[in-house]
Amino acid sequence: MARPRTFDEAKVLSAVVDAFWVRGYEGTSTRDLVRCTGLNQPSLYNAFGDKRCLYRRALTHYLECSVRERIRRLEGLPDAATAITLFFTEVLDRSLNDPLHRGCLLVNSALEAHTDDADLRQAIAEEFETIRSFFESRLQVFSLQGDGVREIDAKQGAHHLLSLLLGVRVLARLNPDPACVTDAVDLALNSLGLTPLALATLTKSPCTESP
Repeated sequence: MARPRTFDEAKVLSAVVDAFWVRGYEGTSTRDLVRCTGLNQPSLYNAFGDKRCLYRRALTHYLECSVRERIRRLEGLPDAATAITLFFTEVLDRSLNDPLHRGCLLVNSALEAHTDDADLRQAIAEEFETIRSFFESRLQVFSLQGDGVREIDAKQGAHHLLSLLLGVRVLARLNPDPACVTDAVDLALNSLGLTPLALATLTKSPCTESP
């Protein structure tokens, strides 16, 4: 009969997220994972599987407390234009105020994923599609709210916003210059007729993480 777990799974996964987020998959050793979680290797791997399985669980935990939570919350806003702007406002706030310049674990995973890890690459692609679909659906609603997109197709606009998001995440990690990334976002929002960053009010995620 299996012993009941004596640890908080969410806290352990949060600690694992922090380890992988700072060091990356390849740079994080089993010793690092043992040290940050307080669990010995057998307990850690018995609960979550090997290092690769643990990384996937950690990535899912990260996404639930960041991208997925943000999309669920912002989809409920009545103003579709503000929903998109707030998405970028929150991303910029977290990216530019992170003293470790960790960027986004999802984007970091995409840059680090090996070509032979088809499952991980597919999972990352699906998350990117979720973000793109959010942008497209909000642009479609925006176009019906009176002052929507007139000359730019919602699908094209969504592709543009996703590309911008990925670029901003990388820039904020390598060169966290607020003017550089803020100007890029404002230019894109303005081209689509969306709410400027300065007019959006930052909302706080109920999650304890700040990705």
